[in-house]
Amino acid sequence: MWVIKSQELSRRAFLERSASLAIAGTASSFALGLTGISEAAALATNGDYKALVCIFLYGGNDHANTLIPFDANNYGKYASIRQGVALAREQLSGTLLRQPDEQILTNDVNFALSPSMPRMHRLFGENKLGVLLNVGPLEAPITRAQFESGNTRSFPRPAKLFSHNDQQSTWQSSGVEGTPTGWGGRLGDLAQSANSNAMFTAINVTGNAVFLTGRSTIPFKISKRGPVEFVPVKSGTLFRSTAVSDALQSVMRTHHQHILEQDYAATVSRALANTPFVSEVLSGSSSVPGAIAGNSLSEQLETVAKLIEARDALGVTRQVFMVSLGGFDHHSNLIGPHEELLSQLDSAVDQFYRTTERLGVSDQVTTFTASDFGRTLTPNGNGSDHGWGGHHFIIGGAVKGGQFYGTAPSVSTRTDDQVGRGRLLPSTSVDEYSATLARWFGVADSELSSIAPNIGRFGQPNLGFMKEPPQA
Repeated sequence: MWVIKSQELSRRAFLERSASLAIAGTASSFALGLTGISEAAALATNGDYKALVCIFLYGGNDHANTLIPFDANNYGKYASIRQGVALAREQLSGTLLRQPDEQILTNDVNFALSPSMPRMHRLFGENKLGVLLNVGPLEAPITRAQFESGNTRSFPRPAKLFSHNDQQSTWQSSGVEGTPTGWGGRLGDLAQSANSNAMFTAINVTGNAVFLTGRSTIPFKISKRGPVEFVPVKSGTLFRSTAVSDALQSVMRTHHQHILEQDYAATVSRALANTPFVSEVLSGSSSVPGAIAGNSLSEQLETVAKLIEARDALGVTRQVFMVSLGGFDHHSNLIGPHEELLSQLDSAVDQFYRTTERLGVSDQVTTFTASDFGRTLTPNGNGSDHGWGGHHFIIGGAVKGGQFYGTAPSVSTRTDDQVGRGRLLPSTSVDEYSATLARWFGVADSELSSIAPNIGRFGQPNLGFMKEPPQA
């Protein structure tokens, strides 16, 4: 069983604060990319590799035009409510999702994917993609009447609902903006002991985000073009000053008496030492196909695939990655731009999954989507506004795909599973979502609350969308 090294907390906090205060400007992006303070004991790789890849859809994905009711009754309600932004039913027949005969959803609804998502439709048919319905941040189960009562003491709900920054943070960390750790980073805390090089436990291939920051885990920052390089390594100057650069190099070379100074210097030195190594790993890959031109998500996932291919060289058996696709805040002009983004998601996800098959790790890599929030079913002119719950996807060989999970919401603006203008009241919590992924990753049930702090308030720490590992 993995154990969090709780004594590292104050040391990690020191590193974050000192890095941000003492190394500004061009060095700050590097400092934010530094990872874990202490390396775990070496553990020989034995094929027990697992990786989670979070695709965060920034801006709040319009779930109602991503997963559309197709049966005549529910499509009619959808088209009536979404006048001006509804997709035509005849566009959807090619992406109808045919669930198992025994799976009957609420109100006998049948769903189709956006016509821009034919490849993810194929993955669903191959049982490699599952759909999680109406998931969102919750502190505890709550009804519409309880929500509308305004009694937050008796009926707690996430703070600052419908706010981009706060709901991004709540999805990633279970707390509003400023929360210090994310649940991906907390997974990293538990996983570091499984990796001989803890530096590569959590890898961020997108912008700064709390998701991969843990108590002792600091994500290794890497761009789609390679690791973030530290200017003095190549130029010999920092802020156009050799004196500043020399002073920083001295910090790394000097033997320090204080344990925090030792950790700081060692962390910087290890990160510097690993930068050329990672660059070599990325440039030397031969089995990963090139990214799809003009698709930033595909470029990020290409980098992830190369790092997964090099897992033995990196000394890891457990990794958590984060990538992203932005531009989903469609208050207006929804249909065209949204379909283009979904097309990018569709092609990038499919290529990445096929690459994991080529690498022989499709059963060991699970990709999942997340977003700020869903959006209103009622349109705002030719767009939609901030919502709460939404629909998400889980992809991989270990996923029990070809099925829906969670509870299908009614297609309405007046029912108890929404809180006005068709904003979905989540029926499944992010804690249940993250706990299910954490169990597959190897976290014991007794440790799940360290990943998903509200999980004890919900009835399903396992939503069932991941295959159980074979019994020894």
